[in-house]
Amino acid sequence: MKILVTGNTGYIGPVLGEKLKQKYNDLKLIGFDTGFFAHCLTGVNVSPELNYDVQYYGDIRKLDKNVFHGVDIVIHLAAISNDPMGNNFASVTEEINSKASENVAKIAKRAGVRKFIFASSCSMYGTADSEAKKESDSLNPLTAYAKSKVYMEQVIEKLSDNKFQGTCLRYSTACGMTPRLRLDLVLNDFVASALTTGRIEILSDGTPWRPLIDVQDMVRAIQWAVERGDDQGGNFVAVNVGRNEWNYQVVDVANRVSQRIPNTKIDINTEAAPDKRSYRVDFSLYESLAPNYLPQVDLDQSIDELAEGLKRMNFKDQNFRASEMMRLKVLQNLQDKRLLDKNLYWKK
Repeated sequence: MKILVTGNTGYIGPVLGEKLKQKYNDLKLIGFDTGFFAHCLTGVNVSPELNYDVQYYGDIRKLDKNVFHGVDIVIHLAAISNDPMGNNFASVTEEINSKASENVAKIAKRAGVRKFIFASSCSMYGTADSEAKKESDSLNPLTAYAKSKVYMEQVIEKLSDNKFQGTCLRYSTACGMTPRLRLDLVLNDFVASALTTGRIEILSDGTPWRPLIDVQDMVRAIQWAVERGDDQGGNFVAVNVGRNEWNYQVVDVANRVSQRIPNTKIDINTEAAPDKRSYRVDFSLYESLAPNYLPQVDLDQSIDELAEGLKRMNFKDQNFRASEMMRLKVLQNLQDKRLLDKNLYWKK
């Protein structure tokens, strides 16, 4: 079996590579990435890409079709990966997350790839009412990032047939420790802040809902998609990935962190304008399709592993929100050093 992972030198790819290699003895694993975040290693002494048999560096906007030769499965992670980056690089987000990603899927199908697995997002539900959102509910993407996920799901659905199986994993908000840790994610931010300052600052009134999923469980869902038959969702499926009991309000996440990291104080901005990005999600479909691949890492375990990982790093940076632990800051620094142009192409 030959699997190509795009965007593999980011937050998820290092964990994915390790787990896939452990699970499949006959696997040839190929990585393809721009390398924007390749240097952002946290708590490891060797490159996670050693789990990949072949590592290509390039831009998916200029993808060579030969990369797909003999590939059975594509796992498409490559993207401008969150709302702050999407807002700062709106046109580039459309280029990469929509147009180039569509091209990846089309090239993959022409090359004979039989499965295309796409990292989608529950953020496409936008502002939700009191009811937990199901896959059949209307979508309300509020950001460039969320809109790109909707677009790609539509592309993949049109391409899918009995020779090209499409799986769109609508992930909850990611969290957890990895060899390329991000602190621009709500739980990761709270844990880092609690450890370095003894405080958690909630920029909203604390009421927005966020379903959470640890990166290890994101990888578990990809393993299900690798193995799923057409009897588990058909030629195409878009499915919310998480657990129903892991829908949290932001203030509840902060309270749980303060319980796991003693003497942490919580500051809530009670006068903040409502955060429109608030949604609860129903994960019943995933539970029925993938009963053996349900999330296993609960909130307490995610918090503890983050805290332990940061302590091993001797992490003490109270100003981490201005550091390269934030993905937007990495891109801005590369531009400031004139290594990337305004469209996020590497300068030669």
